[in-house]
Amino acid sequence: MQSLETWQHDYIISNGIRLHYVTQGEGPLMLMLHGFPEFWYSWRKQIPEFAQNYKVVALDLRGYNDSEKPTDQSAYVMSEFIKDIEGVTRGLGYDRCVLVGHDWGGAIAWNFAYAHPELVEKLIILNLPHPAKFAEGLRTPQQLLRSSYIFFFQIPWLPELLVQASGYQIVAAALTGMAVNKSAFSDADLAAYKEAAAKPGALTAMINYYRNPFQQGIVNQEWGVLDVPTLMIWGENDTALGKELTYGTEAYVRDFQIRYIPDCSHWVQQERPDLVNQYIREYLAS
Repeated sequence: MQSLETWQHDYIISNGIRLHYVTQGEGPLMLMLHGFPEFWYSWRKQIPEFAQNYKVVALDLRGYNDSEKPTDQSAYVMSEFIKDIEGVTRGLGYDRCVLVGHDWGGAIAWNFAYAHPELVEKLIILNLPHPAKFAEGLRTPQQLLRSSYIFFFQIPWLPELLVQASGYQIVAAALTGMAVNKSAFSDADLAAYKEAAAKPGALTAMINYYRNPFQQGIVNQEWGVLDVPTLMIWGENDTALGKELTYGTEAYVRDFQIRYIPDCSHWVQQERPDLVNQYIREYLAS
């Protein structure tokens, strides 16, 4: 991995809030959206790889790490996330991007591509099903069990108190506990994630993403066929999201490809960066 010294930290005002991002490279825009409980750092093994051909921008989503953290729970809804990404894309001076999303970033990327297909050249989703497939999954006992933590997050303050009481060790445990390759997360990596979650206001903001379930573009919505070319990469040993949630995605995307990675968890781009980078590069060259 190239030195962090070649990466630039910057801020942009989008949708009325200040968002932090890390960037490297010049050229077409590749915008990367992280998941929970992460921040821009989850793309540390992709940024230098794609900065050879793109202006890579790895965003801290609103509420995370060094981005602004609105205090109202109502600020953490899909309609606002979509406006954030539109503002970042246009604010950086682009009218198109390659949009890459993992976990919550993947959910936002799916919804953004539907809302603004004209702004997305290609869509790359890592371990987050199409919203229609996720809605189907939530009607099954097995996925409801896998997603049971979401119900716990509906309780005010208690999840935050438990994470804080653990010294934010629960954040580290969420990463290493699910990982197939535990060595993918060094002590320094885990310390970085804990530090980001411990920033004032961050933990509640991060959990607030889960506290507006009926406003996140998952339930009670009709999904048409997406015209944006899409690649999905899926770590097969995801304990939070079953592989079966990927089946039938081609019914919702006109130009769809999927690459499965065995012996790999939900944290696919961190556990198998070599293969993830290879699949993305091959897709972009096709």
